[in-house]
Amino acid sequence: MTIEVSDHAPTPRAAEILTPEALAFVEQLHDRFAGRVPGLLERRAERREQLARNPRLDFLPETAEIRAGDWTVPEPPAALADRRVEITGPASPTKMAINALNSGAKVWLADLEDASTPSWFNVIDAITNLSDAARGDLSFTSGEGKEYRLRTDAPLALVVVRPRGWHLPEHHVTVNGETAVGALVDFGLHFFHNARVLSDKGEGPFYYLPKMESHLEARLWNDIFTFAEEALEIPAGTVRATMLIETITAAFEMDEMLYELRPHASGLNAGRWDYLFSIIKNFRDAGASFELPDRAQVAMTAPFMRAYTELLVQTCHKRGAFAMGGMAAVIPNRREPEVTEQAFQKVRDDKSREANDGFDGSWVAHPDLVPVCAEIFDGVLGDRPNQIDRQRPDVDVQAADLIDISSLQGTATMVGLRTNLYVAVAYTAVWLSGNGAVAIHNLMEDAATAEISRSQVWQQVHNGTVLESGETVTRELVEHVLDEELDRLHGEVAVDAYERYYAPAGELVRTIVLSEEYTDFLTLPAYDLLTKQG
Repeated sequence: MTIEVSDHAPTPRAAEILTPEALAFVEQLHDRFAGRVPGLLERRAERREQLARNPRLDFLPETAEIRAGDWTVPEPPAALADRRVEITGPASPTKMAINALNSGAKVWLADLEDASTPSWFNVIDAITNLSDAARGDLSFTSGEGKEYRLRTDAPLALVVVRPRGWHLPEHHVTVNGETAVGALVDFGLHFFHNARVLSDKGEGPFYYLPKMESHLEARLWNDIFTFAEEALEIPAGTVRATMLIETITAAFEMDEMLYELRPHASGLNAGRWDYLFSIIKNFRDAGASFELPDRAQVAMTAPFMRAYTELLVQTCHKRGAFAMGGMAAVIPNRREPEVTEQAFQKVRDDKSREANDGFDGSWVAHPDLVPVCAEIFDGVLGDRPNQIDRQRPDVDVQAADLIDISSLQGTATMVGLRTNLYVAVAYTAVWLSGNGAVAIHNLMEDAATAEISRSQVWQQVHNGTVLESGETVTRELVEHVLDEELDRLHGEVAVDAYERYYAPAGELVRTIVLSEEYTDFLTLPAYDLLTKQG
């Protein structure tokens, strides 16, 4: 096996991360595990083809004994026992990493996935920042002279790293002539540089695992963690990981996923936005009964979403694992007090529902929302670090409940179509510029919400959806509305930014929403475009 890395040094400190020893470790990971990834991705495609023929899902009969079994995951380490507020955000740029660590949240989800553009600069800068943070050395001085330092007057947020999903490659690294797996590059570089430091402090390393669709994908991660611990002589079971239940197929395998990851399992998270994306993606050609209304009309109180979150809490607590709530997309606007108060109230309502349902903590995307979420969970938890002991025997979720989309009340509107196209283009443009999370109209948009937007348009075109106002969604209508939204964006951003990022993003979105074939992930063609731009 041979590993080769782009000769382009993306950051001034790249040599500290891309050491021969670190690359050798990444090569070992690929040697042992990369060959299993294509088969797992193919299994996803095969299951999707089955759903196209018969849009029904059920719990797996071959794993019934696991669901019925009396087993639990290990108790959480002390550093990870209290997760009542977790702030999410990219690990690059440095000032955002420092702000997250200083936010007052119990945990920082340091995101190398949906909130991060995987440019070569961002990948290496993120690992550099995480390595500095592990050693307490992270700092930054802006061009204007503003200094950012880690606070010493209160605890820093505990770092939990989210690597990329299995589907994303890393074009700047090849192993034996094959493009590297992004997840293995992210995990390998972070683990190699930080596992010993974090383990000695009792602070990890800890991970969030995204986009998984089956327990076999969890099995792969468990094998990787076991090997990595042995290779670097870290005590077995030191790694703990929380899996995101953000695909409809994973919702039917929660017990099995915890079981497969059992020595390293920490909990599950209700990744609501990717979950909606997954529903559209998997049932995109299953007819009107599987169509969602405008995204703004899909609340967490919808019956199929209640079934999903309540089953998650019940499953986690039965197994001694954390049940983590999802992201409220609204964010405050410090220049508009009314908008901020509305955001605060929506977050209070959302987190109150989660805390009272039994979740052990939840996510926010902005430092100003940390005390709002903390207040809600403090009121339910008190001095307890979590409520894993709340078992929820009252929950009785059947397979049909998880896919009861037709019971959802709502409509598809022209406003929703316009918003979907605007968000898909605006987010993709910002993503191409190197920023993986952006506020659009007082909502925090990341790859998941952009995926919902473009997928819903594709589905509406192929279903010939009739909007509330009477128009049928056709290719011609989408072309027309997209052109209008591009004109609108042209007037909102600088000319050079439009030409460099927004125009290419518009053409990319046009291609994928009007294509006969559905594009599995927006970020795949966007990453190809990003790589070509350099």
